[in-house]
Amino acid sequence: MHAYRNHTCADLNTAHVGDTVRLAGWVHRVRDHGGVLFIDLRDHYGITQLIADSDSPAFAALEKVRSEWVISIDGTVKARDASLVNAKIPTGGIEVYVREMRILGEAGDLPLPVFGEPDYPEETRLTYRFLDLRREGLHNNIMLRSNVVRSIRNRMWDIGFNEFQTPIITASSPEGARDFLVPSRLHPGKFYALPQAPQQFKQLIMVSGFDKYFQIAPCFRDEDPRADRSPTDFYQLDVEMSFVEQQDVFNAVQPVIQGVFEEFGQGKKVDTDWPLIAYKDSLLWYGSDKPDLRNPIKMQVVSEHFAGSGFAIFAKLLENEGTQIRAIPAPTGGSRKFCDRMNAFAQQQGLPGMGYILWRKGENGETEAAGPLAKNIGPERTEAIRVQLGLGEGDAAFFLGGKPEQFEAVAGRARNEIGRELGLTETDTFRFAWIVDFPMYEKDDEGKIDFSHNPFSMPQGGMEALQGDPLDVLGYQYDLACNGYELVSGAIRNHKPEIMFKAFELAGYPASEVEKRFGGMVKAFKYGAPPHGGCAAGIDRIVMLLADTANIREVIMFPMNQRAEDLMMNAPSDPTNEQLRELRLRVVPKD
Repeated sequence: MHAYRNHTCADLNTAHVGDTVRLAGWVHRVRDHGGVLFIDLRDHYGITQLIADSDSPAFAALEKVRSEWVISIDGTVKARDASLVNAKIPTGGIEVYVREMRILGEAGDLPLPVFGEPDYPEETRLTYRFLDLRREGLHNNIMLRSNVVRSIRNRMWDIGFNEFQTPIITASSPEGARDFLVPSRLHPGKFYALPQAPQQFKQLIMVSGFDKYFQIAPCFRDEDPRADRSPTDFYQLDVEMSFVEQQDVFNAVQPVIQGVFEEFGQGKKVDTDWPLIAYKDSLLWYGSDKPDLRNPIKMQVVSEHFAGSGFAIFAKLLENEGTQIRAIPAPTGGSRKFCDRMNAFAQQQGLPGMGYILWRKGENGETEAAGPLAKNIGPERTEAIRVQLGLGEGDAAFFLGGKPEQFEAVAGRARNEIGRELGLTETDTFRFAWIVDFPMYEKDDEGKIDFSHNPFSMPQGGMEALQGDPLDVLGYQYDLACNGYELVSGAIRNHKPEIMFKAFELAGYPASEVEKRFGGMVKAFKYGAPPHGGCAAGIDRIVMLLADTANIREVIMFPMNQRAEDLMMNAPSDPTNEQLRELRLRVVPKD
């Protein structure tokens, strides 16, 4: 017999009744029924109930075990009484009568319980992550992640992609976030960078003649943490293809992502119709470039109905260039109580409030508009708004005005809140959309032109498009949104050196800077580069959606906390003086 076990804690069933078995695992729970001990023994695979009474040679030793001790037992499989069968677990029809027990590892007092799913402070959970991972919910999430990665990898191989690994220590590259720098001991004063993404390398793989590449790639970004983003490192499905247009990338990626959601979506509906939505339309309709299409509400511009109207705030605002009024339809939201609640929501978001109109049955039996806005603009305008929005009796609409970039985000959050409050948002569906036609450039806070997305993207229209206003240039850039999250981001690449130099020049990078920072790629493009494109899908975020959690740390085995600290391993930590001397570095004290 094996030294520790000949079965796992999920193996045994009524077919094993009468067998002598050896099991090993953690003591999950102990129940003392006065001379009879019941112990749930847990391993990676499941739980088996052990039983011992005073006739068992192991009884005295078993009385001493506590939660999370690691033990190995020998015993005989017995059938449970019919009234005691636990149909919820595979081993629920049997129990093991223990005759011998060996202690493999004792456990001290636990800083957090493993049995059950108590809501413990995250700092405690992360400090003792090795205990936290023993809990069923988190353990299942990590196994889900493992199975998702395996499925993705198999699907990519099956459609003709090859897996290659790219360097982890490399040069700094502008990917939209801060680099983690690594000092060089052999080259004092110089630094490597951990890759924000394998962007340049995967493009070089295409230039090298490999047609279809993928990798489950670690990426490193020194970012401020959010609930749906890891502050230090994350994994992505990295993809690149040669001789492709935008639609070719969509056609390759959709079956993989869709298949994974169908396989692991726990029975939720997976939408197969993935619309293409222009970036500007997404902001207009949904207030976000990662819309949640489970919510059917679409915002609309209603400026014409308020221009020159009796509602002075909006009428005056529309006299300024670049302003508009948008409506958020709220089907079934036509109660004063609901409208007041949404107005309070807007105030919590930092706005003075949201104007609203609600429609109800009038004394004459016809639909009439109510609310302060309706009184100010009159029945003709309110009726035109109702018709445009397709609303009727019992419905409402909310209104926001100003320059779109100043209120779009709040409008998007209000749309989401209205959809949830009114029960309009589906809860058992994954809905996807490709967001396309991103602007290549934007103005920063100082009015300087900079890249708004991936700097290596091909501008739509090529060199000719770069001769006019940079803010009018669209890129072959695209994101995949699912249920309000960005899952995939990608682009058709700029593979022509002359177009690349011009694109960077518009963002303030002279040719010398481009040569210095991206010399390897520029050099490669001068020796015959194929048209190519690809994307990257966030593994952590995919698993987060499949696990139905809004916290990405619930699907990462050893995550950092919100301050980018590893509480279990005590990182970041202070370097030793010897390390600093070797690297010729000095730490400057904080002011």
